[in-house]
Amino acid sequence: MFYYKRIVLSSLIITFLLGFAMPEVFAQEITEAPETLEEAKSLGQKILKGFPEVFKKSWQEAVSLWKKMLDYVSPWFKNIWYKILSFLGKEVEQRKPEIEQEFKKETQEMKEEIPKAGKSLWQRLKELIY
Repeated sequence: MFYYKRIVLSSLIITFLLGFAMPEVFAQEITEAPETLEEAKSLGQKILKGFPEVFKKSWQEAVSLWKKMLDYVSPWFKNIWYKILSFLGKEVEQRKPEIEQEFKKETQEMKEEIPKAGKSLWQRLKELIY
């Protein structure tokens, strides 16, 4: 399970970097295609220097968007959660006497069966040895 979480998280980060941050870095730095290796090298250095700021800006925008989405969806989830809890609470209260009675019955049966099972197991071991 942990392996899948790591894959999903890595995929999200890569998608975020490639989808949001990189185009903005390229848009800020590239005015025309480099003609020499030195120009390409300096362009690459400019892109790498600008990346942290763009990443920070993109991350802040994403966080603000997630907060807005959560503010919009949160009351809906809370309402559903309270309905589920109220339904389950009523159902548990209705079935509580039955459950307690069944629990007492099962406990009594276990008290009766455990000594029998222990003796038969011991007897089986004796039979195997002798």
